[in-house]
Amino acid sequence: MLSNIESIPFSTTLHVRDTCLCLHVQRAARALARRFDVAMKPIGLNNGQFSLMMSLNRPVPATMKSVCDLLAMDRTTLTAALKVLERRGLVKTEIDPKDRRGRLLTLTEAGMAMLSAALPIWTRVHAEIDAELGDGGSDGVRRLLARLKQAS
Repeated sequence: MLSNIESIPFSTTLHVRDTCLCLHVQRAARALARRFDVAMKPIGLNNGQFSLMMSLNRPVPATMKSVCDLLAMDRTTLTAALKVLERRGLVKTEIDPKDRRGRLLTLTEAGMAMLSAALPIWTRVHAEIDAELGDGGSDGVRRLLARLKQAS
């Protein structure tokens, strides 16, 4: 029965809104993601696809686990993201000959071309953000986020 539940004062709602680190980081992450999404839309990528494809830019094929770890992503989410890129011919998934249960991930030639087209966009937008944050801003943000990650 709702009448027996103690209500939370609206001042508490405002306090959480103004002080919640999780909320503030989520909002900033969404704003950054939108900014990169808008910038990369003309070439047909979003920020998540760019990050995933960049994580595959290595001298040897990547394992699913290594990509999951790098992107802080679970296997199911990674698999769904890969399917989109595979359908577009940008990424190739093969069975790992050393462990038939595992998969190896590589960029295709078309994927490398797409990543090459995206990199100058990422570089430009990142430089704009660095300039907006000022001296040490980006590095400071990365240091603080790394500390938060280590604390969890």
